[in-house]
Amino acid sequence: QVRLVESGGGSVQAGGSLRLSCLVSGITFGGHSMAWFRRPLQNEGETEGVALLNTDHDTKYTDSVKGRFTISKDYEKKILYLQMNDLKPEDSARYYCAAKPGGKWSLDKKWFDYWGQGTQVTVSS
Repeated sequence: QVRLVESGGGSVQAGGSLRLSCLVSGITFGGHSMAWFRRPLQNEGETEGVALLNTDHDTKYTDSVKGRFTISKDYEKKILYLQMNDLKPEDSARYYCAAKPGGKWSLDKKWFDYWGQGTQVTVSS
């Protein structure tokens, strides 16, 4: 059974940092591209790709988080991380991790097969 379990969300002030974690089980961690998506709290219909780590270690970020967010994997612990620095109120959202077997993918939710339940991030000004 595939499970992706996010944690690390919370409430912070603008300029602060959080590190999100996604504990993965039931899939070959190294054989899957992994990504973080988010859905703003005030707009349930929009899910945005935030960061992607392909199996070839190539990374992609949405423009609004470049230089502030970093995606990484701990292969031993089978955890996907998203380090978020210099947080802004517009980063407030529910953050989801997602997985897709192999390949080289783009930051589009349509490609991803497995999803977690999400963790909420709230940034106050």
